[in-house]
Amino acid sequence: MNWKAMFRSVNRRDFSAKAAFIPLAAALASSEAVSSAEPAKEKVSGIGGFFFVANDPEGLRNWYLDHLGIDLAPQFSGGAPWQQEAGFTVFDPFPVGNTMIPSGKHWMINFRVGNLARMISQLKAAGVAVSEVETYPHGKFATLADPEGNGIQLWEPALP
Repeated sequence: MNWKAMFRSVNRRDFSAKAAFIPLAAALASSEAVSSAEPAKEKVSGIGGFFFVANDPEGLRNWYLDHLGIDLAPQFSGGAPWQQEAGFTVFDPFPVGNTMIPSGKHWMINFRVGNLARMISQLKAAGVAVSEVETYPHGKFATLADPEGNGIQLWEPALP
């Protein structure tokens, strides 16, 4: 596998998900990328839950359901939890003091949305403060906080 040629083939200024991930995914899927002599390494397949402490867990569960459409955790056998749509998930620790994470907090969650403008409109109509939209090559973003001050970022990915 000629990794240098593969990375040169991606225009360094094109930050779209397709440009960044498709060549790498294709390379990793090829028989050249993984030696058949080595056993496949087990890895996680996604996020199975996100758990955090809240002063008012029931109120916060209902806020996420009412404002972001996230179904509550099942409270009985056979109940179904919120199911996210397939797509990219970025997992990236930030340094202490990073301004993306609200002061005094230790996490921020980013939710993918299909129509950021409509989501912002719904939130504002319900009295939730939302930042102005910021646009980058890989999509549009807006930030807000839940009732306990936890950071939330909404992301509408750029179309490929």
